[in-house]
Amino acid sequence: MEDKNNYQEPHEYWKDRKVCVTGGAGFLGSYIQETLRMRGADQIFIPRIEEYDLTSITDIRKMLNDSKPDLIIHLAALAGGIGANRARPAEFFYKNLMMGIPLMHEAWEKGVDKFVAIGTICAYPKFTPVPFKEENLWDGYPEETNAPYGLAKKMLLVQSQAYREQYGFNSIYLLPVNLYGPRDNFNLETSHVVPALIRKMIEAEERGEKEVVLWGDGSPTREFFYAGDAARGIVLAAERYNSSEPVNLGAGMEISIKDLAQLIAKFTGFSGEIIWDISKPNGQPRRAIDVSRAKEYFNFEAEMPFEEGVMKTISWFRENRDEIS
Repeated sequence: MEDKNNYQEPHEYWKDRKVCVTGGAGFLGSYIQETLRMRGADQIFIPRIEEYDLTSITDIRKMLNDSKPDLIIHLAALAGGIGANRARPAEFFYKNLMMGIPLMHEAWEKGVDKFVAIGTICAYPKFTPVPFKEENLWDGYPEETNAPYGLAKKMLLVQSQAYREQYGFNSIYLLPVNLYGPRDNFNLETSHVVPALIRKMIEAEERGEKEVVLWGDGSPTREFFYAGDAARGIVLAAERYNSSEPVNLGAGMEISIKDLAQLIAKFTGFSGEIIWDISKPNGQPRRAIDVSRAKEYFNFEAEMPFEEGVMKTISWFRENRDEIS
């Protein structure tokens, strides 16, 4: 819940506060950095993978000694779409678990004031009633293709609650839904659905191809959350929320993959046919979340209209594609 008694203006809250953002050099991290600076943070430490392997306890300790943070926002993750999760389930489990659990423990031992753990919507059971409510998190096993990833990240919630109960450690756990936006990952081997569709359709149109082939049958639904909104929600929670109850972060919308593909085809100018390869998995049948807790606890609501956000993402890809692998 929002800590109204200790509420400070953003610039007052972040003044002289050292912040370490793991994964801060990545897609969401770039928006977190912008949001933190806009709200007054000027001591932001971004650990680079070249210097710190966060699956190594030695490197975790080195990072904490180098950054001396008052607050940690833990974004770092090995993540990807269905294909990447199916190809590398052991890596997705081990690396995400080992980047998170030892880090929170070492942060507690070092006396870090607050730890913001970023979970994943993949932690929810496969057949969670829509919209997903936080109280449904433990009602079943996650969708199989991303269960190792989802469960590894979910252990941070267990740890957060246990460390608060036993040690009084101030950690919070946020569950952002599927992110998208400019600066996303457009690598077709590892990208999520929005950037993958944008790239496939633009390149197919340029090559004069008459069709694009997409996985599944198009029936699953997803909620998409603009990265700039996600960053604002995470930073608001860092400022105002001090409890270990999990909190969903999202836009409160739902669209089928089939409708999404048609929308992106229209916006990219792809004029060919969309073919659905039903031999490939669909993933979770439906995914859309209840966002009322974030509004109640720290007054967060998403602002970016979905179609506008998609058009911004397409424009960014067209302008920056020469630098994208």
